[in-house]
Amino acid sequence: QVQLVESGGGLVQAGGSLRLSCAASGHTFSSYTMGWFRQAPGKEREIVAAISGSAGSTYYEDSVKGRFTISRDNAKNTVYLQMNSLKPEDTAVYFCAASSDRWSIVKATSFGSWGQGTQVTVSS
Repeated sequence: QVQLVESGGGLVQAGGSLRLSCAASGHTFSSYTMGWFRQAPGKEREIVAAISGSAGSTYYEDSVKGRFTISRDNAKNTVYLQMNSLKPEDTAVYFCAASSDRWSIVKATSFGSWGQGTQVTVSS
């Protein structure tokens, strides 16, 4: 499995931006599909965005389309989530996750390696 460490969370006003980073260990980072999930208090964890190993394919949950951008740098073993136009409803703990499934078959339940999470709080 791959070890993941997130960073970049914090408190921001509505309309502001944050960039989350997730550093991965291991030598096969480019073979993993990477995802960002979030969990708000009292709600189930949901997938926010995902990116294929080659970065050629991406997925976004409807509520973040046009505001969030997922990217990765395989040379640095790092995946990013750029979050713009943040809203109070984006407040949650954000988790980075990795799946060994290739893009064509990956599902939200495919992710088996998780980071510890980073808090994002958006004030109104």
